[in-house]
Amino acid sequence: MVEFFKQRIRRIRYLTSFVSVALMVISLIALGVNGLNMGLDFTGGMVTEVSVDANVTHDQLVDTLEPALGEFTNVTHSDQEGRWLIRYPIPAEGQQIVDLTKVLSPISHHIEVVSNSMVGSQVGQDLVDQGGLALLISMLSILGYLCFRFEWRLASGSLVALLHDVVLVLGFFAATQMEFNLTVFAAVLAILGYSLNDSIIIADRIRELLLAKQSTPIEEINDQSVIATFSRTMVTSGTTLMTVSALWIMGGSALQGFAIAMFIGILSGTWSSISIGTVLPEWFKLEPKHYLPVEVDDAP
Repeated sequence: MVEFFKQRIRRIRYLTSFVSVALMVISLIALGVNGLNMGLDFTGGMVTEVSVDANVTHDQLVDTLEPALGEFTNVTHSDQEGRWLIRYPIPAEGQQIVDLTKVLSPISHHIEVVSNSMVGSQVGQDLVDQGGLALLISMLSILGYLCFRFEWRLASGSLVALLHDVVLVLGFFAATQMEFNLTVFAAVLAILGYSLNDSIIIADRIRELLLAKQSTPIEEINDQSVIATFSRTMVTSGTTLMTVSALWIMGGSALQGFAIAMFIGILSGTWSSISIGTVLPEWFKLEPKHYLPVEVDDAP
């Protein structure tokens, strides 16, 4: 496997870069056509905590509540046995408010509405604004860090790789119309940090080899850098994917969106740091002279 990778590394880098561009275009089209299916955290909705019989399962609640409350109903277990949090859209004007006691009566003998609250649309809009601001500040901070640490030709690869990973995750949620809520947004911010770490490892190696092998073409420098960091990348990504997979399988519906976003982000972050992170500096003609000290003329 390793020998196969070494022999075809340049072809793999170029091929994955074209795949990345194609996926970005598809994701942007999906975002433009479908948009994101914003969850109740952003659009507003009702949050009701109910107490039912201890033997009532999550699937029973979902199957019973969705026909009455709509497909965007979300059910999560509370901190006590038999207590559940139900999130569902605010009834439209003129629609009758659903009586949860009647809806749940076929599957439970004991039903008690513990609390009932409403998240208004204004609060949801504030969350959208704050989330967008958080994402913008994160990207600007990363941009500043990359400009400080690397020459712009090398930094551009890491920055575009970050944008690629975020666009792919957003495009997936737009294409599938899965609910985009606060937990998914938290995953997007986590992906930024994870992808940046991968890109910096490879970029550091490229910079070292540029100075150590100044007569070597940049294409070969990039090949050697990817090969040198390949085992570290596979171990890191593999163990993280195992953890996220366990979270996906065992975390239930409440963490499903978070786990899926992280899974996609880790995969795309791994290949984008190899493809985009190395191919873009080649297109911008990165050379060893860009990292050599500037000679100062001592002549009077």
